[in-house]
Amino acid sequence: MYEGFFSLREAPFSITPDTDFFYPHEGAQAALNTLLVALRSGEGFLKIVGEVGCGKTLLCRQLLKTLQGECVTAYIPNPDMGPDDLLMALARELGLRVRQPHTRHNVLNALQASLLKHSQADKRVVVCIDEAQAIPVRTVESLRLLSNLETEKRKLLQLVLLGQPELDAKLARPEIRQLLQRITFSEYLGPMLANRVPMYLEHRLSRAALGEHTDTQVFEADAAAAIAGYSGGVPRMVNVLAHKCLMLAYGENVHRVTPAHVSLAAGDTPGVRAPRRIWPNWLRRLIPWQRAGHDSLGAADVRSGFGGGQ
Repeated sequence: MYEGFFSLREAPFSITPDTDFFYPHEGAQAALNTLLVALRSGEGFLKIVGEVGCGKTLLCRQLLKTLQGECVTAYIPNPDMGPDDLLMALARELGLRVRQPHTRHNVLNALQASLLKHSQADKRVVVCIDEAQAIPVRTVESLRLLSNLETEKRKLLQLVLLGQPELDAKLARPEIRQLLQRITFSEYLGPMLANRVPMYLEHRLSRAALGEHTDTQVFEADAAAAIAGYSGGVPRMVNVLAHKCLMLAYGENVHRVTPAHVSLAAGDTPGVRAPRRIWPNWLRRLIPWQRAGHDSLGAADVRSGFGGGQ
């Protein structure tokens, strides 16, 4: 819709996880580094927990992209299935032919034979399970069985679980504590820091730019700060708000996104943080309460700041 207007080759703020737009803010880079170091060290079970919209799936895809050529990888996006179905899904992801009947015994034998073959070729096998909080408790036993596949020297299979905070609650249940004990590295993926949001916006515009002459300074500083406040730094919410802001600017035939655009976008977006009054930078400098770190002021405070109190 607005791509040509802003000299973009594609929409920069799609909520579809696309590794071309991966932005390594502190939390995302720390989680990725933890995973890479642990996997390359031969650890068997890893866990990433993050809030909704904080980029777990994008992190997972970036990890798989980074490991291309280095490991054999498999990705299970929806593990809400029975124990035997999960094993069969993994076998299919690894391209295995399992002889009939597809019993648990036959599937495990096929998996072990394949994993041994990869191990002999000095190839690690990494399986990422997204939305891991959806794994039924009865299916967790299948994960434990997979974790038992090993030689005397190394794990044959390395598992990465990525899920919402409910995953921690599930793993804490007494009946599956054995699996929790096998998780050697964990990392939390949270929202971006507020001061990273302007750079995030510019990064995505740069990645979507038609060429080096595309203007990526579309969001005014106060508008970017407003997006950070409304979104709480959650990347998905930042994307939703930024996309709506570009649509509004396009509709007005202007090439700059202002705080007014952000306010309109936030009012049309469920789930944003409670609106705060966004003061321009020049006004913040005049108001001593803002310099002291207060986020919002009433009309009486503004009058006082200008020396106009009653």
